[in-house]
Amino acid sequence: MIGGMALRPVQVNIKARDDSALGRFWADALGWRISSEAPGVTNLEPEGADWPDPSAFYIDLVAVPDLETVKYRVHVDLATTSAAHQAELVARLKDLGATPADVGQGDVPWTVLADPEGNVFCVLEPREAHRDTGPIAAVVVDCADPRAMARFWDEALDWTLHEVTDDHAVLRSTDGTGPYLEFLRTSGERTWWNHVHVDLLPAPIDAKESEVARLRTLGATDVDLGQGKVPWSVLADPEGNEFCVLGRA
Repeated sequence: MIGGMALRPVQVNIKARDDSALGRFWADALGWRISSEAPGVTNLEPEGADWPDPSAFYIDLVAVPDLETVKYRVHVDLATTSAAHQAELVARLKDLGATPADVGQGDVPWTVLADPEGNVFCVLEPREAHRDTGPIAAVVVDCADPRAMARFWDEALDWTLHEVTDDHAVLRSTDGTGPYLEFLRTSGERTWWNHVHVDLLPAPIDAKESEVARLRTLGATDVDLGQGKVPWSVLADPEGNEFCVLGRA
């Protein structure tokens, strides 16, 4: 990283019809607290973490009027510590309003659910790699070419590339905290979409413009969603996955 600057995933951003109601679901699902609510925006953070704690990961829910136009290839995987914990968590999520989802997964050890607005996510069986991630084990991006995604994101982020194959690529923070970022090869026509994308935080925050310029040299492109003059920049990676680089509000 040039001059000690860093860029890291800091939260998942969920577009919602009702950010307040969906925020309550996810706060209850993860055992997190609603840290702030403004009209159309609900922020969630883990207990004991205050934004922008460098070791914490957050959720930002934003109401959008035309949700049908929002199509992202990102989902979250939730961690569990035992088979009993997985079963208990699935039951509790269903009580909160989650529903079973069939994305063609077949017979797998994890459980696929959809939140009350239809965003698909997975409750994983216990895995050693996820015992210290917190409730969110991974943020997973479907892609066509994990090796190309690994090249871009390894350069883009101040994170460590742990594994890359033809089928998947895995990154995590250099200090080994928080969720993994995974790129999973998927083929064929997409039948389901989520309203979830990743927000990146530059450090220092005033480095946003130089970080955005650097991302463009790596192959990121600007995205105009009609966002107007806002403190963040909307970009897409080389496969068109949108993400935001946050700036000073």
